[in-house]
Amino acid sequence: MRWEELTSDDFPQAVAASQGVCLLPLSVVERHAHHLPMATDSYIGRDLCRRAAEIEPALIFPDFIFTQIMEARHVPGTIAIEPELILRLLDNVCQEIARNGLRKIVLVNAHGGNHGLIGLFLQMQFSSPRDYVVYVTYPPVLAEDDPAEIGDWSAGDHAGAQETAAVMAIRPDLVHPERIHADGEGEAQGRLKALTDVGTSTGIWWYADHPTHYAGDASPATAEKGERWLAARGKALARAIRAIKADDVALRLQTEFFAAARGH
Repeated sequence: MRWEELTSDDFPQAVAASQGVCLLPLSVVERHAHHLPMATDSYIGRDLCRRAAEIEPALIFPDFIFTQIMEARHVPGTIAIEPELILRLLDNVCQEIARNGLRKIVLVNAHGGNHGLIGLFLQMQFSSPRDYVVYVTYPPVLAEDDPAEIGDWSAGDHAGAQETAAVMAIRPDLVHPERIHADGEGEAQGRLKALTDVGTSTGIWWYADHPTHYAGDASPATAEKGERWLAARGKALARAIRAIKADDVALRLQTEFFAAARGH
């Protein structure tokens, strides 16, 4: 059930059918090498939510594309929002989702650059009392759902085989396989190796390794592999939704926490 496709009259029934669970897909608009659309993350996040909700009913919020992508401001087409505004907007959106009766909000992240943002946002939930819970899930995939030949694609993939195969399955008309470079462009350049060898990093690390916004090797991608990859992760997300629906502990502990904090 997609939020924006419902009539207002039908909305309360959708909330009930979802048992108060709302999926909030996070993505960005950014370069994906030479061969994929800039909305690659959006297509993948949206499709995963759709697949999961068909198995375990949940309401799907419209794509939230205004997340962290400051490291791609040097390439055409990037939409990079100021960090403070991202946090305020995401928090406001969650408040509005909860105000509409969905008290379990699940962040479904489709953009690797959001991990730091999500970690901070989860801790921000303790800045003031609230009557809803924000979850983030990276559900494990069962071995029987994950063919060996695609199991390790996710490591270091940006416009590589994993994302390319997924978009081939979702929107093949937007993929340009003839533009895939086979010259090693997707390999990390290691320009900060002296620092990484001693466990040290800096904000410029992604640009140092992948200045053209391509990581991995897209050449093995096929639509069939993409379909199997999406199906496996859709099932995994559905299992997480099922557990979130059954959860009656997180909100209780959150309420207990705020009561204790006021006690000081």
